[in-house]
Amino acid sequence: MSLSFFHPITARWFSETFGRPTTAQERGWAAIRRRQHTLIAAPTGSGKTLAAFLTVLDDLVQDGLRAPLPDEVRVLYVSPLKALSADIHKNLAEPRRGIRRVAEAMALEPPRITAAVRTGDTTQSERAAMLRTPPHVLVTTPESLYLLLTAERSRAMLRTVRTVIVDEIHAVIGTRRGAHLALSLERLQHVAEAPVVRIGLSATQKPIEEVANFLVGCRAVEDKQNGEQRRSVLDTREGSACGSSEREGASEPSGGGAPCVVNEGHRRQLDIALEVPRSSLEAVMSHEVWEEYYDRLTELIGGHRTTLVFVNTRRMAERLARHLSDRLGETAVTAHHGSLSKDKRLDAESRLKAGQLRALVATASLELGIDIGSVDLVCQIGSPHRISTFLQRVGRSGHTVAGLPKGRLFPVSRDDLIECAALLRSVGRGELDAIVSYDTTLDVLAQQIVAEAA
Repeated sequence: MSLSFFHPITARWFSETFGRPTTAQERGWAAIRRRQHTLIAAPTGSGKTLAAFLTVLDDLVQDGLRAPLPDEVRVLYVSPLKALSADIHKNLAEPRRGIRRVAEAMALEPPRITAAVRTGDTTQSERAAMLRTPPHVLVTTPESLYLLLTAERSRAMLRTVRTVIVDEIHAVIGTRRGAHLALSLERLQHVAEAPVVRIGLSATQKPIEEVANFLVGCRAVEDKQNGEQRRSVLDTREGSACGSSEREGASEPSGGGAPCVVNEGHRRQLDIALEVPRSSLEAVMSHEVWEEYYDRLTELIGGHRTTLVFVNTRRMAERLARHLSDRLGETAVTAHHGSLSKDKRLDAESRLKAGQLRALVATASLELGIDIGSVDLVCQIGSPHRISTFLQRVGRSGHTVAGLPKGRLFPVSRDDLIECAALLRSVGRGELDAIVSYDTTLDVLAQQIVAEAA
């Protein structure tokens, strides 16, 4: 299918910018074009964002070429972090600019396609402007989506939504935050005037069916109660087909309950190793071991263009950034975590992307798919406790389709050393953590019921 079903403007922009699409992109586009709920599970750097976004953007292009687009929200893009929301907004601007440029080169009037961000960082004036003139693409977080569904004017703005994209869906599944988002997605469908197609983007998880069930929500529960299995699974590693239901004769309406799962697998060539200090690791990290780690990190940072250092606490991020700054210079290293102000976070991200930092010490705030430029090494201080978390963080290096992720793991205690060794062995075997989801989150349900009834 490739680019043949896109408008020539969209197809030309993509081919000139990226060349050939990835397998996940081709299969994802086909399912989304059929307006089928779609889960795209693939490793970091495999082009998942455009796999989800390009088809809905092309719909806006084609509609906009026929007639000026009305000021209404067509696409809702939900990301789990404020920083990721802002980054997605910037990255979605490039396809819109590129398509405008190609349209002008083809002597066509480019359609006006607008986008905006609604998070906790959005100012009151920006929120008011958004209500007066709704964007075609609205980027938000789970918490802000809940607030949008609660206020009368913003609820009205969401009536025209036709597609919702949930980015990094694995980051919330199995948590109370995920339960909150699942309920908000059901409320969104209740508000919308037409069926809303759900598109989920995920690092590969185990079992992937659990993520698909989470994406489609109560429809999966209804299917289970009916004793029917109606999920199309595409495992691109085996070259199977996607689009027909496993239940013979099944026919889903637009935006129906049966999701297409595009699973590209998580196995990817990695350059990973365990860093063990010369001094003995004890139950608690000694000053001598910390000094060894500071020196070793300085050596690794000096041998690479840009290094991303992950830690598990905000306090550790500040401490490690300070010690590395003493060795490399104040302008070469900084910290990034959720307690920093918006301006400081954005400054750190822009400096890293521009190549002005040798190293950035971060918590989970940079774990997800924020565009951070050409990072060629990731160091993890202490076990991240989950295989998927480690793969996600290491995948921040070599963040291209053909890139080679490179990571180094630093244990911080004797027990942590055992856990880190087991984690690396599991990665080598291709194993993944099993998803554990909440069955009853009645407090979250009560909160959503009160909001709906208010």
